[in-house]
Amino acid sequence: MSTNDKTISRESLLGMMQAYKTTSLLRTGVSMGVFDCLAEGPIDAETVAGRLGSDVRGMRILLNALAAVGLAVEDGGRFTLPAGADRLLVSKSPEYLGDMVRVMASDWEWDALKKLHEAVRHGGTVMEVHAETPGYEYWEDFASYAVAVARPTAGVVADALEPWAAGRESLDVLDVACGHGLYGLTLAQRNPQAQVWALDWPNVLPLTEQHAERMGVRDRVHRLPGDMFEVPLGGPYDVVLVTNVLHHFSAERAGDLLARLAPAVKPDGKIVLVGFTLDAPPAEDPAPHLFSILMLTWTFEGEVHTVQDYTHMLDRAGFVNGRRYEVPGLAFRVLVADKASH
Repeated sequence: MSTNDKTISRESLLGMMQAYKTTSLLRTGVSMGVFDCLAEGPIDAETVAGRLGSDVRGMRILLNALAAVGLAVEDGGRFTLPAGADRLLVSKSPEYLGDMVRVMASDWEWDALKKLHEAVRHGGTVMEVHAETPGYEYWEDFASYAVAVARPTAGVVADALEPWAAGRESLDVLDVACGHGLYGLTLAQRNPQAQVWALDWPNVLPLTEQHAERMGVRDRVHRLPGDMFEVPLGGPYDVVLVTNVLHHFSAERAGDLLARLAPAVKPDGKIVLVGFTLDAPPAEDPAPHLFSILMLTWTFEGEVHTVQDYTHMLDRAGFVNGRRYEVPGLAFRVLVADKASH
């Protein structure tokens, strides 16, 4: 018997059945600005309701429920933030994480997961509009709000490419399915010789450009709108970034994408993959397995792939010397490989 085996109890099952209520409370607290108000506490429900334009009774019930799940602290009818919330749930904090509810607890994901049983029977999404739909509006929210998680991962990518990148006279970067674009934009910030080509749907790229403007590299970012399986790639590039997208496809189709990208990489260039990987039994590393469930409901054949799968994809596409890097505090992995010499 595995040391990770746990006894299922009445309490644990009832907790799972009600977990969505905690998510709803967090979403509501973020969207209404409740945590920003509590940062000025201790404060009562009437005052919070007045500042946020809410019904007093409704706010009182909400604040008590937030306190019940540990997202607020109640004392004599007045409310404050719990430890850590000032860093993570107050919008002015540099470590603010609240906006990630718009990504990790979005209506798009909730609607898809309601049909999980149908996706299991069907073997893929049954949604009319889903993650593979061209111009899917969810990707606009992802590009806007996923920065808090992307920033440290982009830092790992930039660190992994130093000093190789810094030593190059030019650094042309193709960021595939770029979304917010932070991976390419961070390389541009650290390397003044870098130029970035941002590839994504036309509805996403204006948001990429907003991040580029904020990061001071807008003049070195170029649009490449369209489908990554079809759009002319241009190039060749020193670095091709493929981040958080290969899990949307089967291993075979993901490999086809890497093979399509390979000719656009310079002979001495590199490719960088970012995403979840399957490395351990489900009980030891649950995050990628839970993410595969989302892919089942949201794509035709997507799921999280193993490191061995990625190694095979890279080898098939003509990349060698794969190196793996961990992202502290996150379940993402970074894989960097070199273009094979011929």
